[in-house]
Formats: sequence, C-alpha cells, structure tokens
Amino acid sequence: MKYAITLAGNIVVDSIKYIAEYPGKLELTAIRRVERSLGGAVPNVGMDLAKLDPALPLKAVGFAGADDNGAYALEVMSRCPSIDLSDVKRAGLNSFTDVMTVESTGERTFFTFKGADSLITPDTVPVERLDCDIFHIGYALLLDGLDAPDSEFGTAMARVLAAVQARGIRTSLDVVSENSDRYARIVPPALKYADYFSVNEMEAGRTTGIPLMQGGRLIRENLRPALERLKAMGVKRWAVIHTPALSCGLDETGAYAQAETLRLPEGFIRGSVGAGDAFTAGLLLRAWQGADLREALETANAAAALSLSTPGATEGMKTLEETMAFAAEMKGEN
Repeated sequence: MKYAITLAGNIVVDSIKYIAEYPGKLELTAIRRVERSLGGAVPNVGMDLAKLDPALPLKAVGFAGADDNGAYALEVMSRCPSIDLSDVKRAGLNSFTDVMTVESTGERTFFTFKGADSLITPDTVPVERLDCDIFHIGYALLLDGLDAPDSEFGTAMARVLAAVQARGIRTSLDVVSENSDRYARIVPPALKYADYFSVNEMEAGRTTGIPLMQGGRLIRENLRPALERLKAMGVKRWAVIHTPALSCGLDETGAYAQAETLRLPEGFIRGSVGAGDAFTAGLLLRAWQGADLREALETANAAAALSLSTPGATEGMKTLEETMAFAAEMKGEN
C-alpha cells in the first residue's frame, strides 16, 4: 500500500501533575491531580492529519516503550484507523515529560526523559521499504540517534533524509524549540536534504543567525532574509516561518507568500500545546494535495488556531472543510 505521508520521530507521553506550589530544594509539595496525554511529532502531526482528512493513508515510524506508557501511546494513536502503526517498534521505556503545573497560576516546569526516542538511528528507519509521497520527521535536537555526527553527511538525520530523497520521496523536517547554540551545528546539514522546512521565529533565528525578535517584537523586515538563508542552506521547496502574528515562506520558485493569523475571540485559546504540529499538519496536507504555498499557509494558520481551542494537542482539530469554514467565519466572510 502506498501512503500519502509517513511520520517519523518522537512519541512522547506527558504526565501532567498539578501541584499546590513549586517547592524549594529539599522541600515537599502536594500533587493534587494527575493527567496523561500523548504528544510528539508522530502522534500530533499524524492524528491532526487523520482528522483533517480521515481517508488520508498515513504511516508512523518510531519507537514506543515496552512499558505502560508505550501501550498507552499505541492505544491512543490506534483511535485513528488511517494511521498504520506496524513500523512503530516496542523497546525500552517510552519517552516522557513530567509537567509540574502550579494550580493557582498555571506556571509549568518540565522534566524530560528521552527514552525510546533515542533508539531511532539510520539503521532503524526503514528507508528501503518506504512507499509514500512525503516523509516527515521531527524533532531535530531531540533525537539523539539522529542528531549524532556523521562523517559524510554531517548528521545521521541528514543521512536519512538524503536516502529518502534519493528514492524520489519528498522530505519534511521539524525541530524542537530549545534555548541552546546547537541549531547551527545540527540543523543545517539536514536542510540540504529537506523539501519542506517549517519553524517558528525563535527556531528560524537560531538556525539562520538572523534575529527575528527584539524586545518581544517581531522584526518583520528580517523574515524574508531569514527565509532566503534557509533556502540557501538547501531547502528545496517550501521554507516557512510561522509566528503568532503571521506565517510566511518562499516556495520552490523563490516566490514569497504571507498569511496573517486569524483574529480569535476572547477566551477562545485554552492551550498552546501542539499548535506548531497542527500548523505542520495543515501545511503537509496542502503540499500533498498540490496547493500553492499561500493556500497552504492559510490552511496551516487555521489548523493551528483550532489546536488552540483545547488544552490538549490534537483534540481541537476538525476536517479540512470544517477548518476552512472556521477560518472564513473568523475573517467575517460568512
């Protein structure tokens, strides 16, 4: 069976612990309640795509732990029957994040265990068996086995993407938001073999070295130079930057496209977890459908906005028709 899009990379279980207050060193605090949710590039983008188009054939590639969290991850993803999970292997402890949330303020502190995601290497990605139109992988900077140096390609991630491209499959890459100087070392090698690359303003700035934020303000005049730098680094089709105010990109011809984000009513936003992945899902679906970049940005903005309507990463997503009707409503076009 040929798949439209294959999703590879992180499968993460979030354990959200609501606490009375954040304790000082060697102090104790009470955990009031605990919730569990699924996240990571594979579940978030995959389940969003499955909701946008339930008939779209999808494939997941990665590692779920041989533990209760791994079983939970597979059970949640299996609720979307259009996602083939046969290439999600079971091993080790599932990757997870403990999210300590202060009930009274909503302030969150994160503790991450990379776990089974670190087992993904060029040898465990079934490149020779891939049969899809687009191969999406995320997140660079959070996959130790693919962030590793490679003497020929620069990184193991670049090696995988090069092999996938060589088979005539379009490639897509996403990165994680991280406050570090690792971007310039780990991301550029992979961009030489990426057809699509979509990042937020912080990730784009750290990757290109072109500042996009100053004093909390978006430096709009630097967006196009940053996109041009990403294209110069090797992105072949769409280089995209998404921000709270707008999304923009350069297409395969170098033409610039831009779309303002939707103006949402007060109280609409209930959580921001997974909004970037929802944007990616909208972008990839339109890329697969053959839409132009401007149309893809409009869809991606609407998908991201719907993601904001619920605390979880994928619960707010709707079908493509419903998503575009929502966008039209927010613009006052109905």
